[in-house]
Amino acid sequence: MRRLKTARRSEIVGAAWELAAERGLPALSMRGVAARLGLTPMALYGYFRSKNDLLDGIAAQLLTLLPAPAADLDPFTRLRELAGGLRAVAREHPAVAGLLFTRPAASEQSLLPAERVYQALLDAGVPEAEVPRLERLLSTFVLGYVLSEVEGRFAASTRLARSRRVGLGPADLPAHHRLGPLPHHVDCDAEFAKDLEDLLTIVEAAAK
Repeated sequence: MRRLKTARRSEIVGAAWELAAERGLPALSMRGVAARLGLTPMALYGYFRSKNDLLDGIAAQLLTLLPAPAADLDPFTRLRELAGGLRAVAREHPAVAGLLFTRPAASEQSLLPAERVYQALLDAGVPEAEVPRLERLLSTFVLGYVLSEVEGRFAASTRLARSRRVGLGPADLPAHHRLGPLPHHVDCDAEFAKDLEDLLTIVEAAAK
């Protein structure tokens, strides 16, 4: 396998990130990144083997922005900081946030977020056999919630549900009518915090 160059690697990742932020991740191409840097597309392949390799580079850069709570903090405080930090990073960088959820673990660095959750769960007293399952439970909630936020699914689904209720009576949508009018705005901060606390009660129960 040929050895890749490193000198301009971070610069190329930065240009790709900027391009994705301006035009959207689907529009990102090796040709577009090369043009931004005044290079030929072939020059990029000296640093990245493919577009997927470049996407992994952006994901790795995103991972450096995630929090690393102090080890002496209470494990449940660490879990809250890890979850909230991931959400904050994704909301600050919505154009590339999806890479955190879709790119495979391509480097040792990409294993660190799960490692931090594993350690917090162990420190909380969760049995070793239960740690991987609870890490998946927590990460699936956070990733799913954040992705729904940054891609606008929550707001869009609420608007769509309200529009589709027009002309449909209680016989058609009994549960909807029992709940009454759907809210025009959901406090996602409060909802995220409450959902996370509900999940942490499962962790707490597993630790007993």
